[in-house]
Amino acid sequence: MEKKIVEVTVIMPALNEEKNIILAVENALNAIKESGISGEVIVVNDGSNDKTEELVRSFMRPDNMVRLINHDKPKGIGASFWNGVDNALGGVVVLLPGDNEVDPWEILRYFRLLEHVDIVIPFVFNKQVRSLFRNALSFIYRFIINTTYLVNFNYTNGTILYRKSILKELDFRSTGFFFQTDILVRTVKKGYLFAEVPYRLGIRKEGISKAVSFPSLIKVMWGYLRLVKDFYFRRSIKGNNIFSADTKTAVRKQNYQP
Repeated sequence: MEKKIVEVTVIMPALNEEKNIILAVENALNAIKESGISGEVIVVNDGSNDKTEELVRSFMRPDNMVRLINHDKPKGIGASFWNGVDNALGGVVVLLPGDNEVDPWEILRYFRLLEHVDIVIPFVFNKQVRSLFRNALSFIYRFIINTTYLVNFNYTNGTILYRKSILKELDFRSTGFFFQTDILVRTVKKGYLFAEVPYRLGIRKEGISKAVSFPSLIKVMWGYLRLVKDFYFRRSIKGNNIFSADTKTAVRKQNYQP
């Protein structure tokens, strides 16, 4: 039997998301299908103590479009993402949280942009769905990141589409809430092509977000300082004109050699 080609792997971290996880998985599968993409969903149960694992197992089918990875204790969203990357069958990966706050159609509509770039970075255009405090925090965070690392991102913590091969070549993996920013700075500074696109954020129906908390803030600070060290002192983040062979960046660089 011919092995099915998987174009995209949705990595879905979930910590105590029994009220949201099934709808989040269903929406991801429907978005994959309606976008004309072949894909899979990997739910990373990050040490939940509710019925998250049980519900996902009841939803799994022989077609393996939904797979489950279990952590015996919470390891964080970054660690969950990297565990998903290491087990992904797709050539492209994207993180969609198990809280069902993010509309998967919003990011998968841009999947074909990867015929031209290697990273698609969404930014929220309906900021009114978030509180004034959350928007102010996001503005301050973005200002600090852009001025520190000499970039100009509109947003760094969204549902980013990555070509998996560029993640595999990174020599450092941030495992806290800073992991998306860390990946973007390292890959973009190396020279990988990216596109920023608008997407609409939904409103969380159940539970509360775990993104804004004191433990996550501490992890962000440590991630920020580690990246500062690599960026300014180790000089390990720099373009070297060597790109993964299967990337659009490599093809375009080769085609436009003088």
